[in-house]
Amino acid sequence: MSQRIRVGMALLTVLVDVIAVALAYYGGYLLREMIPWPTPIRLGPFRSYWSQLLIYGASIVGTFSLLGLYRLRRAASRIDLLYKIISGTTLASLVATALSFLALRTEQELARGIAIYSWCLSMVLVLLGRIFTGWVRKMMRRRFPVRLLLVGTGATARMIDQKTKKSPQLGYQVMGFVGTGNGGDIAGLSVAGHEADLPRIIQELAVEEVIIALPEAPHEEQLDIIAVCEGEHTTVRVYPDFFQLIASDLTISDLDGLPLLTVRDVALHGWKLAAKRGMDLLVSGAGLVVLSPVFMFIALLVKLSSRGPVFYAQERVGLDGKPFPMLKFRSMRVDAEAESGPVWAVADDPRRTRLGRLMRRTSVDELPQLINVLLGEMSLVGPRPERPVFVEQFRQVIPRYMDRHKEKAGMTGWAQVNGLRGDTSIVERTKYDLYYIENWSLLFDIKIVLRTLINSTRGDRHAY
Repeated sequence: MSQRIRVGMALLTVLVDVIAVALAYYGGYLLREMIPWPTPIRLGPFRSYWSQLLIYGASIVGTFSLLGLYRLRRAASRIDLLYKIISGTTLASLVATALSFLALRTEQELARGIAIYSWCLSMVLVLLGRIFTGWVRKMMRRRFPVRLLLVGTGATARMIDQKTKKSPQLGYQVMGFVGTGNGGDIAGLSVAGHEADLPRIIQELAVEEVIIALPEAPHEEQLDIIAVCEGEHTTVRVYPDFFQLIASDLTISDLDGLPLLTVRDVALHGWKLAAKRGMDLLVSGAGLVVLSPVFMFIALLVKLSSRGPVFYAQERVGLDGKPFPMLKFRSMRVDAEAESGPVWAVADDPRRTRLGRLMRRTSVDELPQLINVLLGEMSLVGPRPERPVFVEQFRQVIPRYMDRHKEKAGMTGWAQVNGLRGDTSIVERTKYDLYYIENWSLLFDIKIVLRTLINSTRGDRHAY
């Protein structure tokens, strides 16, 4: 059933794209008639442009296919989708204009004018069409979920189970766990048996997909599990370990015939560092100017709602392990740690002020960190900084934890927009932080900032 649904959804997506492109091209034709730009011109009837429309539609579908826009992912980001639609539509418009001019001997000025308007409309209409097909896809996934089996019973398997329960739109139904023993249950689901029982379990539970949640297991063991699952014709996914996480971009070389793998240096250098700093300066400077009335209003509310200072400076560990004072609007009582010492904030923390509950829920208390960004102590995006006492604890037990400090700490980060903030797994947070450092780009930063803004309007249940 799930295979037929995937094929049907892919065909629906192509059909909706074609309709959107046809409407966009017709809209471009109408706009070219109404708007005398680039030069005034009188067009003939639309039927004389069918050939150009066919070339444009074929160029869009072909380009989207090459860019992977018809490989429908379960947890695809709309921001990533927008990037691909813009780049794909732009490339296809250029190709279609060139082909129309060469193949049909169309007037260059006319081809360019219609192409400009249809290009703009295509981006909007295709995106709206993808939102519609995404909604249909979510409905189908809720109705016909994929039967999923988790290999592993540890923290990773439990985290994946929680993710699927919190995100029913992903379309997974966890059928059970496979562990080192028989019987028992985890989070209300049975431990179906041992890894040696996988063929029987897959058949009895009609499993369609298997996730191997054993990041620390030997590679030989994981390969054996993969072979068994593939023999049962199920889709197999593997949760990566630390080495797989950092080995996403390797250079293969040799030493007099001996093969070697060179792991990419995680630190930013040269123009990348300058570009990131330029974005920090631009956004933090503009943000402080635009938000200055908001700062004054919040400061007044903090002062009126509880005794104590407006701002709270807490020592955090940043670039190269150096401490710095991170600024926040005060959201807790002045004596919050007088008896307990440094501790994590927890759900329904009694130390919060009434205003602090709202500020922490919406992350408004973090806004003064724009000053830290402007001063160069932090970046807009990066691993969230921890207090020295916690850093000392984590570095003793988490491999490569200090690699997080090869880049500036951020106001927000890849881990935070994926729900890993507050009292959540430090190990998982570290993995997300290392992934961000390994895959940094300005577009990645912009994506994280946009997702942070969206999350703050919804309220974050992990923001205590």
